[in-house]
Amino acid sequence: MQRPRLPAVAPRRTAPSRTPRSPDTVSAVHLELVTLLEDRAVITWFTGTSATDNGQGRMLPAVTEGEVVYGTHPARLNRTASEGRRTAHHTVELTDLEPGQTYYYRAHSRGSAATPTPLHLVRGNAAGTSPHGLGSRGGPYSFTTPEPPPGRHVMSIALCNDLHLGETTAGLMAGVPLLRGISQEHGLAPYPEIMARALVDEARRRGADRLLAAGDISAGGAPRDLLEARRILDGFGEHGQDYFVVRGNHDRPRDRSPGEPGDSFQDGFFGGDGPAYFTRDLGGLRIVGLDTYDKRGNGGDAGGLSPEQLHWFRTQLKADGERPTVVFGHHPLTVRHSAFPVTSGQRLNRRQARSIIDAYAMAPGVFLHHSGHTHRNKRTVLPRAGHVTLQEVGAAKDYPGGFVLLRVHTGGYALNYYKSNSEPAREWSERGRRVAAGLWPQYAFGRSVRDRNSVTARDLSGITPCRPASAAVRGAL
Repeated sequence: MQRPRLPAVAPRRTAPSRTPRSPDTVSAVHLELVTLLEDRAVITWFTGTSATDNGQGRMLPAVTEGEVVYGTHPARLNRTASEGRRTAHHTVELTDLEPGQTYYYRAHSRGSAATPTPLHLVRGNAAGTSPHGLGSRGGPYSFTTPEPPPGRHVMSIALCNDLHLGETTAGLMAGVPLLRGISQEHGLAPYPEIMARALVDEARRRGADRLLAAGDISAGGAPRDLLEARRILDGFGEHGQDYFVVRGNHDRPRDRSPGEPGDSFQDGFFGGDGPAYFTRDLGGLRIVGLDTYDKRGNGGDAGGLSPEQLHWFRTQLKADGERPTVVFGHHPLTVRHSAFPVTSGQRLNRRQARSIIDAYAMAPGVFLHHSGHTHRNKRTVLPRAGHVTLQEVGAAKDYPGGFVLLRVHTGGYALNYYKSNSEPAREWSERGRRVAAGLWPQYAFGRSVRDRNSVTARDLSGITPCRPASAAVRGAL
């Protein structure tokens, strides 16, 4: 991804302070309603010791309990869910919820009510599906569960992108003075590896049958980083059968065209033979993988398909336009409603994007286009092809750090975002909030629950269940 240009604001840095007002004073912040299904919700927050500073303008972590009280009336929060462990990085999952029901909740730790991540730049809401409770400190906040996708469930596919194996500093932004990136704490494992491994584990735990990784698998196309990415993703299953990858601009070969000798991405995932774009069948569901940096360039310009690939893609859709189809590629077709200025390097070449959207308009079977590159969660539907959901998914490698689970049913589909949930992943994700002088959540998290979680009715009855991913891998986990 080419990062958006931001105002020249220096991050606040002060000397560390380890003297709180009281040894028992805890502040609970960064409350987020991350995942919302018809029968469950995942809520996260952070606890810090009040009046402390870690030297970077953040509270020192406070390890304590976490609990959510909730109910169907704001004055009767008569149900309780807790983590069952002490941590500073809290994740509570509410289960056995009813579809179409409005719930009210408060999250708290050691008597301190959690307050939401502010999304004032985008007029967003991180804590619920309505503004209820936002005017008071600590809620209760509210959300309404969706109805489930119609029909029976046939498969689930994890959608992820921007693993950036080999990266050592998150948030470096060329041309923006005084904005410093965020690095891992000394002595800890590289954060891209932590996040990638946690993603694979969480995707499997959430029932993913297949996984699609939409580019920027590496930070710079280095053979050793792509090899490590391959090792980690092989923990999910077999490439080309259980998981599929496409190229991002960071995976491009240096000083040569894609497919030429020395293209480490193509050598590592496609055996150096044939193009890095493809189509596969999963029980009647067509998966189309696009190489959106099928060109020479410095990586900071707009994405692009070669003329041969674009012709191949349009031919594929035209030949079988009714077939249920998911397309994934690194660069989005459009970037809308950004908190930061949008440059041409954040999307696919405009002319090619229009050509693809025109192809979608004539192919009613296409229902989802998954992209990365922007490092944010955003759902877009364009009038020209209103039957296609364009879903940008936040980067796997840092805040908020996760993936979207596509649940395919015979009568529709759901998209649900999950944070990777290992303790090291939660710690790094919290640290990564400081990207862009602390403004990164305003851009990356998604300004509404719908940008992370949505349900769409659609006739997908032609899709049949695909077999589970490699049994040998499943048994090894």
